[in-house]
Amino acid sequence: MPHLTAPADARRTAGGEQLGFGVPGYAHPLLAPAEWAGLARPGTPLHWAVLNIADGPGSRPDPHCLEAAGRLHNARERALRGESPDDTVRASGGRLLGHLDLARGERPFEELIADARSFIDWYRIGGFYLARCPTERAGLPAVRRLTGTLHALLAESDSADDGGRLVLGHGTHPYPGYAEAADQLVTFQGPWTDYRWSQVAEWTADYPPERFAHFVHGVPRTHLEEAMRIARWQGAGTIFFTDRDDRSGQSDPFATLPRYWDEIVSRIGPGISE
Repeated sequence: MPHLTAPADARRTAGGEQLGFGVPGYAHPLLAPAEWAGLARPGTPLHWAVLNIADGPGSRPDPHCLEAAGRLHNARERALRGESPDDTVRASGGRLLGHLDLARGERPFEELIADARSFIDWYRIGGFYLARCPTERAGLPAVRRLTGTLHALLAESDSADDGGRLVLGHGTHPYPGYAEAADQLVTFQGPWTDYRWSQVAEWTADYPPERFAHFVHGVPRTHLEEAMRIARWQGAGTIFFTDRDDRSGQSDPFATLPRYWDEIVSRIGPGISE
């Protein structure tokens, strides 16, 4: 039984509300065609997926990434137009986010904006995933400046509906003020051995589940229900669970599909609303 400390309001998803997937960044589409194809399947409970070519957009448009991005865009647009009436998940999510590495606040603002413009111009992304986002109070003003500019860029483009989506990839609970700087925060990223005993920050109870995401690797198939129960209990609406781990030379356990992908998709199922 996981040891969780959460106020009553933080247990708002314990009653079986639907979860959805946030995919933190698969391998290049040329190396992971099955993963990218799976995201475009109707009914996949996808909130968003991250496109990362070379710690950013790369130096020029990549034809394989353009194709993968196009499939995901088309799947979302078909659902939004009602051409796939059963694909309610795709209509409420399914955004493609560009990967911006903040390097814990060390990357210059101008570099990040240049990468953001390339993502918008080349891949028509619907938002951004800000990896390695600072967590301390001192870093908040710079992050607010960046997210405000990114929202303005997305509003000017024709690729992002509803102003786009910004996700801060902290990987842990940050200073509470970051919750007002973006649409969603990743408040856990790590192994199952830590997650099953994790504790939720009390301030998260002031926000609905769609404001938080959890990424957990090394989750055994036999513990999937427990992992989903923890996510709901802690008030996370977006997840990515995988049985892959960072051992045996696997540098990024989130770069491939979990072996139980079809099973976890069927367990979560369609019907998500954001």
